[in-house]
Amino acid sequence: IARWLLGAGFAVTGVDFSGAMLAIARARFPQAEWLEADMRGLDLGRRFGGILAWDSFFHLTPEDQRAIFPVFARHLAPGGALMFTSGPDAGETVGAVEGRPVYHASLAPAEYAALMAAEGLAPRAFAAEDPGCGGHSVWLARAG
Repeated sequence: IARWLLGAGFAVTGVDFSGAMLAIARARFPQAEWLEADMRGLDLGRRFGGILAWDSFFHLTPEDQRAIFPVFARHLAPGGALMFTSGPDAGETVGAVEGRPVYHASLAPAEYAALMAAEGLAPRAFAAEDPGCGGHSVWLARAG
């Protein structure tokens, strides 16, 4: 995704809690800005035209997911777009990546829509398990 955005002329600022993941990102895309931080308490003091939380947001607990929408809203410029992946419906599970357990959680689509609306974010689309996106469940919203 970063490759496409950078190739299209967009500036990219990436945030990750994992220093190891950031090392990979920095090596692949040194022209982008990469920040090691926990998204739950993020306050960069600036706004962006778009926020993309792809395969990241659903690693938070349901409580932390509910609390993240004010973080998204304060970082989105007016008219900015928010895109994130979630599960297709409410639930929690532990999967595996390279043999290590990985936590996933999701809220119900109606709850995500209500949380976004409470922060002035208008949901535009939700595609559950979209085959065009590798089976990801994808949300798109716009800031007021």
